[in-house]
Amino acid sequence: MTGSASGSRLGVVGLGRMALALLLPLIEAGLVPSAGVSAVVASRASAERLAQAHGLQVGTDPATAWAAPVVLLAVKPQQLEAAAAAAPAGGSGLLISVLAGVTLERLQGLFPGWRCVRAVPNTPSLVRCGLTGLALAPDVRTEEGAWVRRLFDQVGEVHELPETQLDAFLALTSSGPGFVALLAEALADGAVAAGLPRQLAHHLTHRTLAGTAALLEAKALHPGQLKDMVSSPAGTTMAGLRQLERAGVRSALIEAVVAAAERSRELA
Repeated sequence: MTGSASGSRLGVVGLGRMALALLLPLIEAGLVPSAGVSAVVASRASAERLAQAHGLQVGTDPATAWAAPVVLLAVKPQQLEAAAAAAPAGGSGLLISVLAGVTLERLQGLFPGWRCVRAVPNTPSLVRCGLTGLALAPDVRTEEGAWVRRLFDQVGEVHELPETQLDAFLALTSSGPGFVALLAEALADGAVAAGLPRQLAHHLTHRTLAGTAALLEAKALHPGQLKDMVSSPAGTTMAGLRQLERAGVRSALIEAVVAAAERSRELA
């Protein structure tokens, strides 16, 4: 099977943070040997630095990566056309793209002959707490799809979806960390305004967010249930919630996700 744990070869086009976050756990899990990885980057200096830091074969010649039966495409979206121009004509392998907003139709047009997978991993994948949405082209083989799911399983939770749902998935899971980070910053600023030292305010904010998420998941609570659990009559939480409702925070978050999904569709 292409990409099996023994004797497999994997090409990586673009070895940035996300590609490394996917690749290193894959090697640790034994799904591909480090000697079987051929990565390509734009500059010789970057290639030497990455090779030394991670013990991988990293170069600047795209042909080395495209010679593998499985290729992870992780360049910046603006580099897609150049990557396609460097790919050999008549490819017949498995292509896994993590480029935001690049549809399967476009991938298949740019890389004819390749069986394409569109993957949408989010930033928490960098610490193996990620969420990944997958859409597979119809010609992807069953065993290839299973291997791709195992790849992304190494960095978090995987959801195979119709491609039409990936824009909403991206808006929530990939843009969502930015929205949550804004909330975290605002909560910490509020704590500082109320009298806490800055460093402690940030630490307590992060632990509050992590603990709340863990409680919601562990107890399978609807968010409204947790809100009610901590809202005593005429208490502190209700005083704060009234301010949030006055400011339209709930509506703003809904519209932020919808706007991100619409923008993803526009980029595609």
